[in-house]
Amino acid sequence: MNAEVKNYLASIDRDSRRQDCQRLVKIMAEESGYQARLAGSMVCFGSYHYKYASGHEGDAMVTGFASRSQNISIYIMPGFSGFADELARLGKHKTAKSCLYIKSLSEIDEKILRRIIRASVKIMQQRYACQPEPPQT
Repeated sequence: MNAEVKNYLASIDRDSRRQDCQRLVKIMAEESGYQARLAGSMVCFGSYHYKYASGHEGDAMVTGFASRSQNISIYIMPGFSGFADELARLGKHKTAKSCLYIKSLSEIDEKILRRIIRASVKIMQQRYACQPEPPQT
């Protein structure tokens, strides 16, 4: 984990939230195959390049999360269609277009979260031809 990510995690005031975010870094790195990097206040894993029919293009993370005042926002970039069964068994959460909101890892099933992250990363890799990073030595 790079120094920027470590500093971001260390800046989280609540011990339980900081521990959850440290755990999320481990989970997301294991399930995505990407190393954590910081972009603003978001911990990002991987990147892909997109281009819209309008000509607008850019780069975005494959998955990631951010600690917000009310919850932890976990970014599931392809959205949640196809994840109804997993979401029904996940535990206490809310969703928006590509955001999964949780208060704490203790309120959800980590195995289900891992399954969602892993499957969403595969979708993004197929859709945008982004590949996992080589393991760090």
